[in-house]
Amino acid sequence: MADEATGVPLNPRQSIGSRAVGNAAMLLVARVLSRAIALVTFFAAANWLGPAGNGQYQATITYTALVSILIDLGFNTLYTREAARHPEEIGRYLRNVLSTRAVFALPSLAVLVVVLQLSGLRALLVPACFVMVLSAYANVLRSTFYATGVLTYEAVAIIAESLILLGGTVFGVLTHRGVDFFLWCYVASYGFSCVYFAAVISARKMVRWAWELDIAFLTSWLRKSLPFALAFVITTLYFKIDVPILLYFRSFTEYGWYSFAYKPFESLLFVPVTILNVAFPVLSVYHTESPQRLLLATRRFYRALFALGFPISIGTVVLASGINGLFDRSGQFGPATPALAILGGGIFLMFITNAFIAALNAMDRQVLFTWAALVSLLVNVSLNLALVPVYGYLGAAWATDVTELALLVTGWVLVRRVLGSVPILRLSWRIVAAAVLMGAVLFTLFRGAHGWLVVVAILVGMLVYGAGLLLFRAVDADEFAIARRALRGRRA
Repeated sequence: MADEATGVPLNPRQSIGSRAVGNAAMLLVARVLSRAIALVTFFAAANWLGPAGNGQYQATITYTALVSILIDLGFNTLYTREAARHPEEIGRYLRNVLSTRAVFALPSLAVLVVVLQLSGLRALLVPACFVMVLSAYANVLRSTFYATGVLTYEAVAIIAESLILLGGTVFGVLTHRGVDFFLWCYVASYGFSCVYFAAVISARKMVRWAWELDIAFLTSWLRKSLPFALAFVITTLYFKIDVPILLYFRSFTEYGWYSFAYKPFESLLFVPVTILNVAFPVLSVYHTESPQRLLLATRRFYRALFALGFPISIGTVVLASGINGLFDRSGQFGPATPALAILGGGIFLMFITNAFIAALNAMDRQVLFTWAALVSLLVNVSLNLALVPVYGYLGAAWATDVTELALLVTGWVLVRRVLGSVPILRLSWRIVAAAVLMGAVLFTLFRGAHGWLVVVAILVGMLVYGAGLLLFRAVDADEFAIARRALRGRRA
């Protein structure tokens, strides 16, 4: 493969690390734009459909995500890692993984039929099936670019997907469509991604397309991917298990409120996920070179995630009422406010957990992360079963926060045991001080902010937080240098 800008052959082992900071910055910009568009899309559909219709819409998407585990079986994460380590094998890897998708899709579709039938969502079966299959193919195709560190195309796709979804949603609202139409908008978005990524891969001559289902390869990768698959199953379940439990005890309307609160919270997770997708191949390479280098990178990764996540948590808790009111144009989602405040308090936990996930997977210790995820799943199921029957969607929100705390503690302990200590207090206290200063300003000046004043409050909070980082010397010289190189588009 050649560098897209110069035509010079790439040394992926060297270039993937040197371009990681620039890739992360570029993708964060793309994700910010796409998530802003996605929020408009979601809330436009939710306000039109109302709490009950929104509950059905989001429940269907959740069930397709749960069942899609059976299509992936951990191959996507394994493909990203192995392709980063062995770029000369990308063609063979991708052909086999795409072929297995077709094989695994058949039983997955059968399971989805049963799940939607039992959930009272049978009318949404056809678009749900297309969403599940096309998203599975789009995810593995885009992983090729994460593995090679050539992510300009991914940034373009991110924006294009969100615009397609927005256009379809706006049309659906204006023409008074039902829940099924909005699912077809997702189909169009994922369908575009599949065509786009396949076209780019073909144009760059990265892969010779063919059906390839090597049984020896499949057997080998099934053994390697089993820990990834188990971890994916467990983590997906602990992220999504509150949905079937909440729907069992409560109505689609109450789930509609919960999903309305969950959406801003969930949308912010693109930040750690984007950085994780970029950092994971780099950490995988560092592991093969030096454990000490991997430990230092993990500490820096943790610190970056905490610096991004903690002020968002504080800001969301303080401004929860205004944020919810900004999106609730129909006046039907007022009960979502307390759930948003609860979930907002746990945002930073979801950010920093990714540092320990990435470190364990990069060290081929995915079995350990599987155990950490299993602990979290047990905690989440137990808490939801205890809290949801009594407190409904607010109980589900508290269960989410405590589950993330359990995963964080377990991941930290495991990384300390197999790699080295990540000194959380020493790495975090200056950032905490800056974020608390920001929270005090927001609470004093903007606690009751509503409407577009909330946007002003967010901007002020960002400025105060940035000043706090400087005041408490929370950013060192090396981090300033990295930021400057990223902003200039230079190699790290």
